[in-house]
Amino acid sequence: MQRIPIHFYRTTHFFISLIGVLLLTISTAQSDENLPGTTPYSKALRDSLKAALIAKGTNYQPRTEHLLASGQPKFTNRLILENSPYLLQHAHNPVNWFAWGNEAFEKARQENKPIFLSIGYSTCHWCHVMEQESFDNTDIARLMNEHFICIKVDREQRPEVDEVYMTAVVMTRGQGGWPMSSFLTADGKPFFGGTYFPPDTFTQLLKNVAQVWEENRPKLIAQANQIAELVNQVTAASGEARQLGKTAIQEAVSNILAMHDSLLGGFGNAPKFPQEAWLLLLLKAVHHDEALAAALNSLNKMAEGGLYDQIGGGFHRYSTDAHWLTPHFEKMLYNQAHIARAYLMAYQLTGDILYATVARQTLDYVLREMTALQGGFYSATDADSEGEEGLFFVWTPAQIRAALNETEAEFALNLYGVTAQGNFEGKNILHLPISLEKYANEKALSLPQLIEKLDIIREKLRRVREKREPPLRDDKIITAWNGMMITTLALAADILEERRYLEAAQRAATFIGSKLTKGQGELWRVYVHKKVSISAHQEDYAYFAEALLTLYDVSNDKGWLNKAQEIADAMLHHFWDKTQGGFFMSRESDTPLIARPKSPNDGAIPSGNSVAVRVLAMLAARTGIERYRDKANATLNAFSSVITKQPSNYAYMLLAADELLHGEMGLQQYGARGAVKATAKRTHHGQTVTIEVEIQDGWHINAHKPLQKNLIPTVVSLDKTQWRFEQVSYPKPEQLRLSFQQATLALYQGTIHLRGQLIPPPNLPQKKGESSLTDKINLVPIRLTFQACNDKMCLPPEELVFTINH
Repeated sequence: MQRIPIHFYRTTHFFISLIGVLLLTISTAQSDENLPGTTPYSKALRDSLKAALIAKGTNYQPRTEHLLASGQPKFTNRLILENSPYLLQHAHNPVNWFAWGNEAFEKARQENKPIFLSIGYSTCHWCHVMEQESFDNTDIARLMNEHFICIKVDREQRPEVDEVYMTAVVMTRGQGGWPMSSFLTADGKPFFGGTYFPPDTFTQLLKNVAQVWEENRPKLIAQANQIAELVNQVTAASGEARQLGKTAIQEAVSNILAMHDSLLGGFGNAPKFPQEAWLLLLLKAVHHDEALAAALNSLNKMAEGGLYDQIGGGFHRYSTDAHWLTPHFEKMLYNQAHIARAYLMAYQLTGDILYATVARQTLDYVLREMTALQGGFYSATDADSEGEEGLFFVWTPAQIRAALNETEAEFALNLYGVTAQGNFEGKNILHLPISLEKYANEKALSLPQLIEKLDIIREKLRRVREKREPPLRDDKIITAWNGMMITTLALAADILEERRYLEAAQRAATFIGSKLTKGQGELWRVYVHKKVSISAHQEDYAYFAEALLTLYDVSNDKGWLNKAQEIADAMLHHFWDKTQGGFFMSRESDTPLIARPKSPNDGAIPSGNSVAVRVLAMLAARTGIERYRDKANATLNAFSSVITKQPSNYAYMLLAADELLHGEMGLQQYGARGAVKATAKRTHHGQTVTIEVEIQDGWHINAHKPLQKNLIPTVVSLDKTQWRFEQVSYPKPEQLRLSFQQATLALYQGTIHLRGQLIPPPNLPQKKGESSLTDKINLVPIRLTFQACNDKMCLPPEELVFTINH
C-alpha cells in the first residue's frame, strides 16, 4: 500500500466533517421487488442472463441463500456474464451489480444517481463476510438498487482501478483494505470511502449518503473534485531528475532494519506480512551483516510458524499475530513466487539446506495444487472451507494419531507442538516451537536425517488432509503473477539443479505465449474458463518479460530473449509516459477513471515500474541496445524525487537501480553488450571454482597471455579480499589472424572454462554454534577481466565480479 504524505491528511481534514452527516439516522419504508428496488430487466438482458446460467451446467452451485424450490437461484444479475471468479461469486446477489465499464457510468448520469463501487477479490475473507451479511440481504440490496448504481470490481483483474480508489480511501480514512467500499459521482470521482462495514452500519451509511446526495449534492461534488485532484497528484508519482545511487539503497536498508523485529523476525507489529521486496533487497546487500542477519532471521521465523503450511508447503498471505503463528489462511500465487525466490537466494548465499527445503516444498505445492493441466498457474486459494476459516489446515491430536503409526504420531505431536487444548479455536495450527536444526541436535540426528524422516510424515498427513473439503481455489490465470512464478521456477532449476522446475517454467511460458498472446507483443491479462479477458496491464508485460529473460539465462535458448524484447517493446509502446517518463499502469480507456496511475511503489507485489527498470537493464546487458538502458534511467529519474523521500517503499526499484548502475549480482553475468556470458560455480565439497565463459559466434576475447603487450589479457583474480585464488588454469588459446589485425592473435572463442582453488586466509575465524545467523557465510568476490572484439572492432575492457559463498 502506498503511504500518503502527511500534508494530504491535513488537506483532506475538512472532508471528515461530512462523515458525521453521513452517519445521521433516517428511516424509510420500502416495498418488495425482484430484483428488489429496481425496474425489471429488458427481455434481451433476461435472455442473456438465462443463457449464461444454463451454460454453467447441471453441476453449477449458485452462491446465494436465495434459492427457488427447484434449487435454481432466485436472483441473477449482470455479473453472470463475466468470467472473473470474484464477480461470479456475486452473480446471484439481489444487488443490481454492473461490471466496471461505460454502461454503469452512463446509467448513473441518466438516472442522476451516485455510484457505489465495491472492490475485492475471490479469496478475500472479509469480502465473503460483507457479501453474506449485506450484498445477499434483500433489504440492503433494495436500498442499494433504489439509490445507487452499483459496480463490482475484481482488483486482480483491474489493479489500476483498485490503485486509484484505494489511494482515495487511504487519503481520507488513513488506512485501506478489502473489501473496499467507495461512493462516487457519475464521472467517477470519489466523495466517501471505506473498507468492510457491518450490515447495520452499512445500511445506515447507504441511507445517509442517499439523503445527502438529494439535499446537499453541490457539497459532495465539490468534495469529490478535490479528492480527485489529490489522487491525481499522488498517482502521477513523477519527480525531479536526480541520480539514484548507493545512498538511497543504504537509507532504504537502514529504514527497513529500524522496523525489523530481531526477536520474532519480520518487520513491525501484527499483522505481519512477509514483505518480500524488503527481504530481496536485504539479501542483495550481501556485504551488510546486519541486513543479511535480519533477512535470514525473518526467513527462519516465517518457516517455523503457522504462516508456513508445514504439511502442504507454501505460505499463507499474512500472520495475524507477531509470532507468525496464526495466519490469515489465504494462499496467493504471488506470495509463493517471491517468498520462494527469497529462500532460494538465502540458500545460494549460505548453502543451508533448510532454505532449499522450504523453497522446494513451496514450489512443489504450486506445481501440485496451483497448476493447470496446460501449464499456467492459478491465482489463489481461499481462507475458508466448510464455512470456517482455516479448518482445512488445523489438527487435533486424535487426527494425527489416526493418520500415523504410534512412533510417527508421537514424533509429529512433539515436533509441531500439538496439544489437547490447541492454539486456534480448540485445534492446532502446526508450527515448529524450536528450529529443525536445534531439534535435530537434541535428538542426535543429522539435519538431512531429520528432514528425510519429516518428509515421510508430511506426506502421510498431506494425503489424509486431501480428503477434507478444500478451500475454494481461484482458477484465474493472471499473466503478471504467472511471470513471477516462471521467474522463480527458472531460478530454482538453476540454483537447486533440478530440471523439473525449468520444464514447469517453460510449459507455463509456452501457455502464456499461446493462450494469452493476441498479436505481435500483445498480451491479455486473464485466462479463466478457457476464455481470455482484459487487455494486459503494464505489470503483465513487465513480469512476463522478466520471466522470459530468466528463462533465457537458465536455458540459453535465444528464443526466450527474442520474445522478451518483443514484449518489452510493446510495453514501451503502450504504457510509456512520453511527457514525464515512467510507465502508466494501464492503457488509456473510455471508461471514466479520475487518474491514470503509475504506482511506482511496492504494494502486495513489486510495482510494474520497478520490474520494468530491471527488465530494461537486463535487456541492455544482454543485447547491447542502449535505448533500453536509456528508458530504465528515465524511469528512475521520473520517480527519483518520491524514492528519495521514502526509499523503503521502493525496495524492488532500488534493487533494479543497483543492477542498472552497478551491474547484476549473482553467479551469472553478461558483458560485451551481451556477446559474453560468464557463470561462476563452486563445487559443494571442495575449493574449486569454475568460471564458464560463453562467447557468441563472431566474437572473441584475448587469451590469458596475449602475443601483443598492448592487449588486455583475460584474468581471474580476487577482489579486495585476504583470500587467495591459486592453481588457476586457463585453456589453450587459438592463434588466428583477423581482418583488422596484421599480426597473429592468441584468443579464446566459443565456450571456455577457467578454474582455480580458493584458499582461505590463515587467520580466518572458525565460526561455531548459533552465535550469528551469518556464521555460515564467507563471501568472496571473484573478478573476471577481459576485452571482447569481433573482426571490426574491440570494445573497452570490462570486469565482472561474482560473489561466491565459500
